[in-house]
Amino acid sequence: MQPRGQQNSRALGGICLPELLQASSAVSERPPASEPCHPTSGAQAFVVDSSAMDKGSHIERTKYPYVTGTSVIALKYKDGVMIAADTLGAYGSTKRYKSMDRVVKVNDRTIMAAGGEVSDFQYIQRLLDELSVEDYCTDDGIQYQPAQLYAYLTRVMYNRRNKMDPLWNSLVIGGVGADGSTFLGMVGMQGTHYTDSHVTTGFANALARPLLREKQRDDMSEEEALALVHEALRVCYYRDKQSINKFTVATATASGVKVSEPFALDMRWDYKLFAEPTKWAVGAW
Repeated sequence: MQPRGQQNSRALGGICLPELLQASSAVSERPPASEPCHPTSGAQAFVVDSSAMDKGSHIERTKYPYVTGTSVIALKYKDGVMIAADTLGAYGSTKRYKSMDRVVKVNDRTIMAAGGEVSDFQYIQRLLDELSVEDYCTDDGIQYQPAQLYAYLTRVMYNRRNKMDPLWNSLVIGGVGADGSTFLGMVGMQGTHYTDSHVTTGFANALARPLLREKQRDDMSEEEALALVHEALRVCYYRDKQSINKFTVATATASGVKVSEPFALDMRWDYKLFAEPTKWAVGAW
């Protein structure tokens, strides 16, 4: 009669043999399962990809933008704030995406526009959407004011700059406060910021800002403001190859925010300098 084999199951009162405690090669080589991490701040749970934690992995930073938007033009007028930009998302020098919304409504008092990397701008929109949802859930009848969102975005941009991973955008924030005062400011990709009666980004800093300095007034009517914005957009379109003739204009007043449908401006290409652009340029082709 052969002796009974030793039980290997603790549930059956046996003792586990040492060889059964050794993990097989298939188990030992398998990466540990990723488990959800729950931030103490109350944010959504996330999972860290264990394969990204290998010794050979490294962190990538955005070295230059890929899909970009060009100039933004904004000014104050008698009843509120007006912001305008084209709808192009350029992939390098290719006019790839022609219906990008670069002027957006944040809440009933604030509008925002951006030049620079489109994906970074979409990330910033998600951040502001979270604030809007927080406002809605609080349900106390109070919304973030334009100046508050402006201050928030200056901290966001400066924080990312300090991490050496900036958001490649120039942001324009405008609106009307609860007391009826108008607000307009610009935030750069490094957190630099300023407020003024008119602000611009991109090529408009050189092309449109002189027009605004000459003609903009805080007490001008909405019709005068729109005519001035159209003139500035036209000047930028003539001279900026990263622009297209498709624009949107947003206004923020005490009665609310309005964003126009895309439109085109009448252009002239029969100027003599357009016909012979290199006539007086020595050494030009």
